[in-house]
Amino acid sequence: MKASEGHLSYRQLSNFFIPLGFSASLTSITHVIINGTLSRGENAAFIIACYAVAFALFGIIERPIIVFRQTCSALVKDVQSFKVLSLFMIVPMVLIIGFSLTMAFTSFGDWVYMNLFNADANMVDTISDTFAIILFVIIFSGIRGLYQGVIINHLETKWLTIMVVIRLIIMFLVAYSFVYFDYITSLSGAILFLVGMFIECIISVWKGHGILKFSYRKKGTDLRNGEIAKFYVPLVFYFVIQTILVPVIYVFLAKTNNIEMGIASFALAFSITQMLLSFFMYTHQLVLQLYEVNRQKVIRFIIFISLLPTLALVLLCYTPAGMWFMGEVMGANEELALTTIVVLKFFIIKTLVFPWVDFLNGYLMLYRKTKRMAIAQILNLVTVIVTVSLLVTFFPSLNGVNGSIAASLGELVALVIVSTIVLRMMGKSEKQVRKTS
Repeated sequence: MKASEGHLSYRQLSNFFIPLGFSASLTSITHVIINGTLSRGENAAFIIACYAVAFALFGIIERPIIVFRQTCSALVKDVQSFKVLSLFMIVPMVLIIGFSLTMAFTSFGDWVYMNLFNADANMVDTISDTFAIILFVIIFSGIRGLYQGVIINHLETKWLTIMVVIRLIIMFLVAYSFVYFDYITSLSGAILFLVGMFIECIISVWKGHGILKFSYRKKGTDLRNGEIAKFYVPLVFYFVIQTILVPVIYVFLAKTNNIEMGIASFALAFSITQMLLSFFMYTHQLVLQLYEVNRQKVIRFIIFISLLPTLALVLLCYTPAGMWFMGEVMGANEELALTTIVVLKFFIIKTLVFPWVDFLNGYLMLYRKTKRMAIAQILNLVTVIVTVSLLVTFFPSLNGVNGSIAASLGELVALVIVSTIVLRMMGKSEKQVRKTS
């Protein structure tokens, strides 16, 4: 249920946000289950490589579909607006599925796999078959996101954690069956992924439909396709740029003195940083759902939680816990562990900045100014490219550190830009209030 105007406790904030954070963090276990299953195959390296290429492509083309979760939670206020958004989603869904079918069943897909993902010719058929299954995940992902937007909008976020837990349990049982019957191929990974998404989709539809039926008015707003497009398209652009940031850094790190160590240490440090930040990927939802109820408490709550990933990373970088974690949990040897910790130190800036960037992006989503989010993200990308290119040219011996400096500086620039935009918006709204009073 929505909090009443002005009445918002820190317990309500925690009850809303913590399940969101847990659901985002738990979702990463999906890929642990899949990779853990595939690694037990007879030709594990080949199986995992084929699945990885198919999944990497999926990760790019799914972005326009994932965005419907934010779009729904921001724009849907009644049953009629939900129906309008559902019909709007059909167009990008059909386009993406059409592209996916082309990738899976024509020679164009073979060319992409070999030239853009460096796949061997003998991997192509397996990748195509794997991707043909994964493309169905896109359908369930879109439907899931739409109904999860309704669930989030109604503050029933505990259901996101519940459905992810059920998803993981069923995926584990299916994975155990594959291992027991010795059916482990790249297709097994795709089937596991599909089963997990299907389960989460079914629960999302069941819960979301119940909320729409019993808690939403039939009609109260007049949502139009043009209004949706104005919000949705810049948001897609924003997330696509976010997706290509890391591959761009990898391209430049290939020019460092020690290519393997540079890329490996950055990849490991980045995965740890993202693991810590995954809990805070939904900070924007605090703004979308609760900022207008009690902005002071929301901001105070953000100030507290925003420090948690930084404190955790400082603990890893400056105490013996870091070397233990790198060796025992991540399985890195001493040289890689020491190098990765150095790279991680520069990611401390990113952990400080990211929750606030997401918070301010939530403000822009709330007032439907997503085009300005995209502008900040473009400048983030430009900063990363310029910084990492200069660093690898003049300081190639820094190896993976070049990547973490560039990524953190880009995030810092995004914060400055989005802060400036939000402050200007607040200033204009205050002037308008004074004029009307």
